[in-house]
Amino acid sequence: MKKRMLRDIEVSEIGMGCMAFSHGYGQIPDESYSSEAIRNAFRHGCTFFDTAEVYSPGLSGIGHNERIVGKALKEVRPQAVIATKLFLNVGFGGSVETVLRRHLEASMQRLQTDYVDLYYLHRMGGVPVEKVAEAMGRLIDEGLIRGWGLSQVDVEVIDRAQRVTPLSAIQNIYSMVERDSEARIIPYCMEHRIGFVPFSPIASGLLSGKITPQTKFESYDDVRNWVPQLSRANIAGNQPIVDLLKQYAEMKNATPAQISLSWMLHKYPNVVPIPGSKNRERIIENLEASHVELTDSEFHSLETALNQCKVYGHRGLGGF
Repeated sequence: MKKRMLRDIEVSEIGMGCMAFSHGYGQIPDESYSSEAIRNAFRHGCTFFDTAEVYSPGLSGIGHNERIVGKALKEVRPQAVIATKLFLNVGFGGSVETVLRRHLEASMQRLQTDYVDLYYLHRMGGVPVEKVAEAMGRLIDEGLIRGWGLSQVDVEVIDRAQRVTPLSAIQNIYSMVERDSEARIIPYCMEHRIGFVPFSPIASGLLSGKITPQTKFESYDDVRNWVPQLSRANIAGNQPIVDLLKQYAEMKNATPAQISLSWMLHKYPNVVPIPGSKNRERIIENLEASHVELTDSEFHSLETALNQCKVYGHRGLGGF
C-alpha cells in the first residue's frame, strides 16, 4: 500500500480504526477473532492502527481495546504505527505532565510497547492546550512518543498547540456527509505539515450503501442508534449521495465505501482515513480502496455532483 506522512511519521495511506472490537457497534467479537483481523490487515499492507484508552465495552472500563491491539501487533511492533488517545479533564490531581505520563505509562503497558508512535488528546476537557502541548513536547524529547495530536478540535485550538509543540496529526470526523474541516482545518494542516486523520470516513456505514431505512441496529452499545445521518428519515434523505457512490462504484469496479475513501485520498495529500469495522471482510474491503484511483476528471465530476446534494443530519466537531 502507498504511504503518507503524518509530519515525520510514515503510515499506510489508509489506516485501521480498532474501536469496533471493543465498543460502538453492538456485540463485540471474541478476542482471537479481533486479533487475527488486526494481523490480517497488517498482512494486507496496513501499518497504521488507531485505538484509545477509553475503548471498552459500553465505555465502562479502561484499556480493553489497547490490550487487543498490543497483543495482535506484538510480533510486528517495529513495523506498525500505533496511535492511542487519552482523556484529560479539569480537576485531575497533579501537573498536566505528571498526569500525561501516568496515562501514557498505563497505555504502553497494555499495548506491550515501550513507546507510542502517535499520542492524542482525545477531546478538549477544559485543560489549556498549551500545557498539554508543552508536556507532549517533553515526552517526544524523551522518546516515549514519536508525535502527538488532537481530536475533534477547530483551527484556533490547533494553532495554539502548534505554536508550542508541532503537531503530527489532527483526528476529526470527516466524510462526504461531514465536511466542516474542509474550510479551514485541513488547509491549515496542509500548510503546517500536519496529517489529517478522518474518523468515521464512511459515516458509520451510511456510505457503504448497505444501510436502508429498514436496517435495525443493535440495542446495546451501538452508536448508529444516535448518529444523526442514520435516523430512518435521514437515511432516506441521504439516498442521493449513496446512489451517486453506487454509480461511480459500478464505473470503477469498486464498492461505494471504496469510492468514498478514494475521493478523500484524491482530494488531499495529507489525509489518512481510519475506517473501522468488526467484520474482517469489510476491513479488507476498506483497505483495498487504496487500489481504487479516481482520475482528475472523475474526481471533479464526483465532487460537483456531491456539492449539489443536500446532507440530512450533522454531527460536527462538537458531536460525539
